Amino acid sequence: MAAPAALQRSVVAPAGRHTASVIFLHGSGDTGQGIRDWIKGVLSHDLSFQHIKVIYPTAPARPYTPMRGSLSNVWHDRYKISNDCPEHIETIDSMCQALTSLIDDEVKSGTGKNRILLGGFSMGGGMAMHLAYRYHQDVAGVFALSSFLSKTSAVYQALKKIEREPPELFQCHGTADELVLYSWGEETNKMLKSLGVATTFLSLPNLYHELNKNIQMKILKTHRKQNRYKGGSSSWPAPQ
Repeated sequence: MAAPAALQRSVVAPAGRHTASVIFLHGSGDTGQGIRDWIKGVLSHDLSFQHIKVIYPTAPARPYTPMRGSLSNVWHDRYKISNDCPEHIETIDSMCQALTSLIDDEVKSGTGKNRILLGGFSMGGGMAMHLAYRYHQDVAGVFALSSFLSKTSAVYQALKKIEREPPELFQCHGTADELVLYSWGEETNKMLKSLGVATTFLSLPNLYHELNKNIQMKILKTHRKQNRYKGGSSSWPAPQ
């Protein structure tokens, strides 16, 4: 198989010495710069930290079945937007390969995988779960915002065979989400928990399919409490 093309990315550099990284995956139809701007609009400033690099890659445009084959910036194809539907595993695995190259770049620059946090919004959160629980079970943790997995997801099959403690998951979902139903996210969390994943599930009353100004800080605070990061004097550096 040919090597995947390098993904375009928008990067927020740390203010100080770089010792950890967050890879934040956007939702379907968006871009890395797009979700960075969205977060900046919610917070009134970039999501930035003293020692953490924040990386927003962009999914390449591909034909997207739910849009009748029109091109869209999506991490993988779907047969339909539903949790009761098989996954488009070929395109998921292809994108896992491309995102692995991004993780490898961080490792080559001196950031240990146990100092890399993977996550995303909507489709990006689902993609992060595939990437972490199937291919990179030694990353620091995972976050999934308004995301879900199929009832027969390959992630569940991988976790049944895992021989190490899987990365901890922070998941949140708006109860008023009409695109990715709250019940889909809740069911995903329950299934992951039953398979040995330490999870935090945050219900956000009356929130639709959107970001909330408190979510970003909760992501980092949740993973800071793990205190399982190696190669440093502490866990995640405090936000600036």
